[in-house]
Amino acid sequence: MADKDVPKYLKFVFGGSSGMLASCVVQPLDLLKNRMQLSGVGSAKKEYKTSFHAIRSIVANEGFFALYNGLSAGLLRQATYTTTRLGIYTWLFEMATGEDGKPPNFATKAGLGMMAGVCGAFVGTPAEVSLIRMTSDGRLPLAERRNYKSVIDALVRIVKEEGVATLWRGAIPTMGRAAVVNGAQLASYSQAKQTLLATKYFEDNIFCHFVASMFSGLVTTIASMPVDIAKTRIQNMKIVDGVPEYKGTTDVLLKVIRGEGILALWKGFTPYYARLGPHTVLTFVFLEQMNKAYHEYYK
Repeated sequence: MADKDVPKYLKFVFGGSSGMLASCVVQPLDLLKNRMQLSGVGSAKKEYKTSFHAIRSIVANEGFFALYNGLSAGLLRQATYTTTRLGIYTWLFEMATGEDGKPPNFATKAGLGMMAGVCGAFVGTPAEVSLIRMTSDGRLPLAERRNYKSVIDALVRIVKEEGVATLWRGAIPTMGRAAVVNGAQLASYSQAKQTLLATKYFEDNIFCHFVASMFSGLVTTIASMPVDIAKTRIQNMKIVDGVPEYKGTTDVLLKVIRGEGILALWKGFTPYYARLGPHTVLTFVFLEQMNKAYHEYYK
């Protein structure tokens, strides 16, 4: 994936742009994933029985375009988080590649991915908080909805009403999730692509990128969902009389297991993978095509 001929600043631009384009396609699945993860909070009755039930309910009660609530926050998240993580990953990958062109081993790729993910997550947490709140707002009673008009409105109001520090609420689980996601996603994508090309049955084209991305998305979904549900609930929680609903990531996980069962840690698996799989595919396909276009037209 790393390409030594592409200028460093373009690695960041291509990374962010590919993520933003992918988000435009999968935003409804991101909203669905967040709603499913918040369904049954506090041992309450589950709002949605299945992903399909959730889609029907959202469209019926809020309208079709409600599926795109939070798109502006999703785009800002990609512009910050994905730009940083993919830019840093390709830069580190390049540094770790031997002089003979031999790519780093799987463990090194995973380590590079985790470092890149943690950096990107810290930068992207304010947009992440806005995204979680905007996509989950429709499930609340009218009197409790925040009704953010856009991601800018969300950021401004959060600072005014709750303080600047709230923009980084859940930063630790977000960074933890990013370490898991990127360690799994970036490393498994690079490894899958390298393995596929070594079989001689694949060429370095869109189909190869697609197969590698779908495998990467599956590995990432299984590994990251427990941390993701903790992040989602912490960033969406409200403070009542100065007391937060959750004390931290471990508290969320324990309450979910006790109140909803251990399998609830993978609640929303279908929309999560349905979102992460295509998003991974589209992100890497767009990224690879941008690199290819650069070589064709500017070199």
